[in-house]
Amino acid sequence: MSHGIFFVQECPTCGRRLHIRVEYLGRQVVCQHCRGRLVACDSATRRAEEGGAADTILRRADELLRQASQYESRSRSMRPR
Repeated sequence: MSHGIFFVQECPTCGRRLHIRVEYLGRQVVCQHCRGRLVACDSATRRAEEGGAADTILRRADELLRQASQYESRSRSMRPR
């Protein structure tokens, strides 16, 4: 069973900490509390956007997905049989 991988980002409208799926990096999302709109980005992504490097954003997304895959593989191997 695959679990979603999330990162935390603060809503710029209401300040709530949002758990956003990694798949939504770079996309516009809506805060479920206040309906504020924001672009999903983690701290590394924000630094990349400030520099205007779109390829850095994609590399960061790939890195997060790779880490999640490694974590999932390790947790599977540790399960009792």
